[in-house]
Amino acid sequence: MELRQFQEELEEKMLGQYATKSINTKGRQREEEKCDIRTDFQRDRDRIIHCKSFRRMKHKTQVFISPEGDHYRTRLTHTLEVSQIARSIARALRLNEDLTEAIALGHDLGHTPFGHAGERKLDALCKDSGGFAHNEQSLRVVERLEKDGRGLNLTWEVRDGILNHRTSGSPATLEGKIVQLSDKIAYTNHDIDDAIRAGMLRPRDIPREIVARIGTRSSSRINAMVRDTIQNSMDINDIRMSEEMRTTLKDLRAFMFKHVYASDIAVAEHKKAEKIIGDLFDYYLEYPEEMSSEFQVLLEDGDPVRQVVCDYIACMTDRFAVAKYKELFIPQEWTVL
Repeated sequence: MELRQFQEELEEKMLGQYATKSINTKGRQREEEKCDIRTDFQRDRDRIIHCKSFRRMKHKTQVFISPEGDHYRTRLTHTLEVSQIARSIARALRLNEDLTEAIALGHDLGHTPFGHAGERKLDALCKDSGGFAHNEQSLRVVERLEKDGRGLNLTWEVRDGILNHRTSGSPATLEGKIVQLSDKIAYTNHDIDDAIRAGMLRPRDIPREIVARIGTRSSSRINAMVRDTIQNSMDINDIRMSEEMRTTLKDLRAFMFKHVYASDIAVAEHKKAEKIIGDLFDYYLEYPEEMSSEFQVLLEDGDPVRQVVCDYIACMTDRFAVAKYKELFIPQEWTVL
């Protein structure tokens, strides 16, 4: 028996009635021979981990732009924390952990440099052509941008989870819903941790009523939210928190938006980031031939110039964007010999 078939039979025996079985996938955009070792969802996970966009996330902002310390989260470490939380919930609920992991690892592949400041700026720049949203860009990464325009050819279920991971989305699978909730659990809690490390918050600043419900440490807060989700989602065709925990998470997010995400310190740095994004966008719109070769392929295939420039900017890491800005707009020092 092929190892893949063994894995598929194991899913049939071990997973719950509401789990998405890999053997029942709606398939890929392009037909291809199945792997004899891995299930389709395991194969998708591996493709995401080995793609260039995944590696670039290590130099993309999570919240703090270009932090000096080694211990601040990046878009990559955020993704790994989402994956860990989501897998724990999926395993406890006997849902498909491989599908959950693949969605979690791919959900932020399309995020811009400089975090949500970069996303807002690209959205404004692309307003007349449909705007920009990182979840839609993540889908474009796996469907079009990777592999020199061929994409990763992922299964429908993984692509659906990636597209619908934002609050406004409606994932078709419970595994996708787990990632959607785990994303919020992860960033709300680890952003508090980073804000305290940066000196923007003190532990005693967190509202007392929230501390009373879920504790003072990041680990206790995450543990409380994960446990609550598991307890309230057991043996039902949905992923949900208790009303009290849902309110707690909402209050915690509101606290972070007020005191961290929209703080004067953050806004000042965001303006600088938006300036870089805007100037780079205008430059490459005028000189698209200066983009790298993989984006020239898209232009040759007929993709609109504005879309490809957006793709190019969105794919940049923070430090690559800064380096390009310096190269294009800052006079270089020179020495007369």
